[in-house]
Amino acid sequence: MVEPGSIEASIRENLACTHLEVRGDGAHFEAVIVSPAFAGLNRVRQHQLVYGALGERMREEIHALSMKTYSPEEWAER
Repeated sequence: MVEPGSIEASIRENLACTHLEVRGDGAHFEAVIVSPAFAGLNRVRQHQLVYGALGERMREEIHALSMKTYSPEEWAER
């Protein structure tokens, strides 16, 4: 079973984050991700960066990942 901490580690390893929370039950996960890499990108492109950070894990281990992505500026404004 996949642990939320394992997903968090994979994201942090491949994407600079200033804030990251991952919760889930082993199959379905929710993540809040704040990264400077998201600045100026639309949500689809932001999510693609996260999928890229997770690589093959998205196809093989993670069945569902719901994301809220923010640039640091967006995070500060919420």
